[in-house]
Amino acid sequence: MNTRSLVAASLITAGAVSMSASAALVAGWSMPTAVAAATTGSNYTYGAADLGEATAGTSLSGYHFLAATTWSSPAGNGSTYSLSSNNWTTGDYYQVSLSTTGYADPITLSFDQTRSGTGPATFNVLMSVDGGASFTTVLASYAVVQAGGASTGTTSWNSVTNQPTAFTTTVSGLSAAAGQASVIFRIQSTVTTAAAGTNRVDNINVYSGAVPTPGAIALLGVAGLVGRRRR
Repeated sequence: MNTRSLVAASLITAGAVSMSASAALVAGWSMPTAVAAATTGSNYTYGAADLGEATAGTSLSGYHFLAATTWSSPAGNGSTYSLSSNNWTTGDYYQVSLSTTGYADPITLSFDQTRSGTGPATFNVLMSVDGGASFTTVLASYAVVQAGGASTGTTSWNSVTNQPTAFTTTVSGLSAAAGQASVIFRIQSTVTTAAAGTNRVDNINVYSGAVPTPGAIALLGVAGLVGRRRR
């Protein structure tokens, strides 16, 4: 393909990516603040989203059956903090709640997650659109990668480096979550682990609209590079 044709193809790609990048961030939790030291108990509320268009009334919280659970804020996936906890029992969860009133299908949930060597490795994602009266499983039995674990090709989470592929779980096409006064997502353990085993989450985001894939973003970068070379 000659340079002119490549530029034309790249511009078409760029246009397609631009159209797909019309997603609105409804609410997002980047974990900008730390959990107070020595916070324990079955229930913990981190607080409202710090990113997005509709942060009012949102909440990130967690529940564990064991009251001895410690909630903490080790380094996130490319951010200063994450939300972490130990003493995992089957059914324990992290949870975000928000309103999607005025937001259209598709709704997408995305979050980063990792574990310690003895932390829970299998989770479900549940969704409620009736204020928590009932829940539907929208992603079943997905595996959580241990950051820096042998043969994972990853490093431990830190405040500088974001590792976007190994740790990010995305659940898209959630039509039932669009235009709802109350939407709750639960990231729920399916196993019981050793008391000291930890699991942590970071960069929790809920979008409305088409979210561009990493591959599409990479193609957009190629289009820009070709344009600069052409000039």
